[in-house]
Amino acid sequence: MRMAELSRESGVAVATIKYYQREGLLPPGERTSPNQARYDATHVRRLRLVRALLEVGGLSIADVRDVLAAIDEPATSTHDILGVAQHGLPLARRDVSDEDRKWALEHLEAVTAERGWQLSPESPAVEAIVDVLCTVRAVGHEWMLDSLDRYVDAAERVAEADLGAVARLGSTESIVEGAVVGTVFGDALLVALRRLAHKQASRERFGDA
Repeated sequence: MRMAELSRESGVAVATIKYYQREGLLPPGERTSPNQARYDATHVRRLRLVRALLEVGGLSIADVRDVLAAIDEPATSTHDILGVAQHGLPLARRDVSDEDRKWALEHLEAVTAERGWQLSPESPAVEAIVDVLCTVRAVGHEWMLDSLDRYVDAAERVAEADLGAVARLGSTESIVEGAVVGTVFGDALLVALRRLAHKQASRERFGDA
């Protein structure tokens, strides 16, 4: 297919496709003349992934480039590729003291070690959890830590469901795209469902006025 057909098939404007090519996010097509190139389904699939990473996942161009490089490296496992993609997903952060950070990490490690989780202190997700726990402590609501193990259990079940679903998508690019889209929209879905569950639990526990 020509560039115009690639644009129609992928839903990405020609100017944007050319920008992605300049940034090294999309491989060049097969040259058929000095000013013409032919593209195929692999380009459509790559464009879908790039759009998911940039527009849905909110990754930077540099982070997207890292994800694509990992995909294109045959020796890289799907697990490692998903790790690169997840590392680029933005998370809210705040500054905490070394003492508070140590305290929060100890609590997190206590509830995850028995489940065999391997924590990397440099992980954005770990840092985000540390920030939340430190904030909870700062505002005087450490009682929330009593439910930390239940949050971990719930997260584990959701993760198993997520990865079980994307594993059926086939290609590595489709799995990465599905994982990123599923994480972003899954986060929003969990927040909304939690609100509904709170309403129901409140009605059952405190009565319906």
